[in-house]
Amino acid sequence: MSKPPAPNLPAREITPREVYVDRRRVLQGLAATALVGAAGRAAGGTALKYRASKYSTTETKNSYEDITTYNNFYEFGTDKDDPARRSGEFRPRPWSVVISGEAEQTGRFDLEDILRPHPLEERIYRLRCVEAWSMVIPWVGFPLADLLRRFRPTSRAKYVAFTTVLRPEEMPGQRFPVLDWPYVEGLRMDEAMHPLAIFAVGLYGEVLPNQNGAPLRLVVPWKYGFKSIKSIVEIRFTEQQPPTSWNRTAPHEYGFYANVNPEVDHPRWSQARERRIGAGVFAPRVPTLPFNGYADQVADLYRGMDLRKFY
Repeated sequence: MSKPPAPNLPAREITPREVYVDRRRVLQGLAATALVGAAGRAAGGTALKYRASKYSTTETKNSYEDITTYNNFYEFGTDKDDPARRSGEFRPRPWSVVISGEAEQTGRFDLEDILRPHPLEERIYRLRCVEAWSMVIPWVGFPLADLLRRFRPTSRAKYVAFTTVLRPEEMPGQRFPVLDWPYVEGLRMDEAMHPLAIFAVGLYGEVLPNQNGAPLRLVVPWKYGFKSIKSIVEIRFTEQQPPTSWNRTAPHEYGFYANVNPEVDHPRWSQARERRIGAGVFAPRVPTLPFNGYADQVADLYRGMDLRKFY
């Protein structure tokens, strides 16, 4: 099964280049949302300027309400509505990201320096979670590869590791040992450099709400949602495969790769079918697509690998 084709957008629907390259306005908008709480749009989210992307699916998008009120973000609690209810005290500005490890350029960089060279685009991606539910989300962001290349990783860099901020005073879920905080994730270098992997800074054309991973999160659409780490404060280039939070907590249930695979069940439930959030109480579950519908683009990354062993 293949991913639905990208829409053939007419030129009039694509944001002009002179608009989306206006980085200073975008950065000012990000700064202006420092005190925007979990209410997101209702609290006055700031619009972003972006262009359409050729990678977007044509599937029907979930509503803004669906996307911002039904989340996994254990730093704010384990219930799906906890992130929206409990993230109002989180402060996504000021923000900086540490670049470390096997790269020629390392150090601490302000968010403005991270974002400035990168035009934003909207990518409508499917998100599939390991609990067998899915959404279609219009992310606003830029290719992860474009950022990583700026720091000139060396030949020893085989993986990229990511770390979430540790602020238990603002993130109440971190006050409990549900996971070994801070949350960490990682990708193989060729995965990280794939054009489908992005850093997201917004959704539905507005700055990313706290509950969805403000101000900077990873989106890897062919993997289960827990790989798309949120509120990132460190990017580290490594020679060895880095630890990841769910694999470290329950290695028999969560592998490093976490590719969406309907043929490999979670030990406690099937992954063969999924429920689309927002489709209605009586909507039937639908078949899960290999690599979440992106097999045509990413299957070659895993050619020759046993996907039951490297799950």
